[in-house]
Amino acid sequence: MHAFDVLGDPVRRRILELLADGELSSGEVTAVVREEFGISQPAVSQHLRVLRDNGFATVRAEGTRRLYSVDPAPLREIDSWLERYRRIWSQPLDALATELARGARKRRRGGPAGDGG
Repeated sequence: MHAFDVLGDPVRRRILELLADGELSSGEVTAVVREEFGISQPAVSQHLRVLRDNGFATVRAEGTRRLYSVDPAPLREIDSWLERYRRIWSQPLDALATELARGARKRRRGGPAGDGG
């Protein structure tokens, strides 16, 4: 399964958001996802399996509990792929930051954009 297919599902994205804050048991993940999405425990387990099978999550046993965490490797691969497109949105954002800074300077100087300080 392609990384964007894995991340295209809102339930799996939410699970990764939860795991980004730290390791969670399958029960903890299931409780949140069931509450937010109204899906069954077996459905949550299937999403966890997709994440695990595609390298986005790791699982370790601690007694009878299964603890999940994010594996950052595939996320780094996605970030690398996005790098070539980042300039498309970063240049306009850089220009916006420049304009905002100019406006702030004008306001400090009492120019037409401000109230005179």
